[in-house]
Amino acid sequence: MNQRSHFIDHLRVLLTGLVIAHHTAITYGASGGWFFHENVAPGSISSQLLTMFCAVNQAYFMGMFFLIAGYYTPASFARKGAAKFFADRLIRLGIPLLVFGFVLGPMTAAIADIPAGKDFWDVWSYLMLRLRFIPGPLWFAQALLMFAAGYAIWALAFKRTSDNTSRPIPAARWWLLAALMVGLVALLLRQWVPVGKEFWGLQIGYFSSYIFLFALGCVASGPRWLERITRAEARPWMIVSVVAIPMLPVALKLAGGAANFATGWSFAAISYALWEPFVAWGIIAGLLWIARKRCNQNHPFGQALGERAYGAYIVHPPIIVGIAVALHGWEAPPMVKFVAVAACGIVGSFAVAGLLLRIPGARRVL
Repeated sequence: MNQRSHFIDHLRVLLTGLVIAHHTAITYGASGGWFFHENVAPGSISSQLLTMFCAVNQAYFMGMFFLIAGYYTPASFARKGAAKFFADRLIRLGIPLLVFGFVLGPMTAAIADIPAGKDFWDVWSYLMLRLRFIPGPLWFAQALLMFAAGYAIWALAFKRTSDNTSRPIPAARWWLLAALMVGLVALLLRQWVPVGKEFWGLQIGYFSSYIFLFALGCVASGPRWLERITRAEARPWMIVSVVAIPMLPVALKLAGGAANFATGWSFAAISYALWEPFVAWGIIAGLLWIARKRCNQNHPFGQALGERAYGAYIVHPPIIVGIAVALHGWEAPPMVKFVAVAACGIVGSFAVAGLLLRIPGARRVL
């Protein structure tokens, strides 16, 4: 891969903004784990809408991050060699993971405790002095380190060479088979680690799609499939996604209000595991196709945002939690607060990331 497609960098910016909005939604009533939660009635309309927003996000956005990461992995490995490749991964992923886990994670937890009457400095220093490791969303870096190591071992063992660039994009039947297999493997994994539970700081229940999409990105790198997605490949799966999205609340309604979608072999659990890849494939393919057609120019503003996307991802937790805590006493509907905090959080995170890039040596990490 000799050049970088600008639309993929623009998609990274979009996905980063969605991550920030996703965590803000959890703050204001969506289902999920996060540092800070407002007291919002779980059955309210706003809570249900934000939960659905997060469910759709969860189906594809982190998987798409892994797809993009995998896409650039083979070329990086071939260019740098095994030792330099993994050393670079340790710098780019390991340092942010450690800094967040031991500094920014405890800071975010301390900010979240302010409304409960706890002193920020006392809590932050207590957590740091006891070396409390709080990875937060930097579990992504932890997982990527594992995936990078796995790719390096595989590439060395099998002496991988570049794929033929003329290899066609797989036919629709392979997309269907992949969706079914990813869903079934997710269902099996959730018998071991249910949705919402962690193992080594990782929500293993979602890793079926993460592993598949990272591996797919590696395979797609040689023939450059992400840059060759056409309307013919994307449109049918986009329709599938549009049809599938409203099926989740219908399935959960049919399963009953107390249905357990996190684990087990219930109708709700099976529906949720299979629902995710059928939603993901269409959204991912659609974003790749539309972005390549409409957003493949290298504008200075877009380039600046792309350079800040990774830093914004790293620093966004203390920023959005800080804003939410500051607005804790604001008597406004949850949806209004969600929009306000998400917008401020996105702008603030990218702005802080830009300031961090001015630190000497920061670009080596960020």
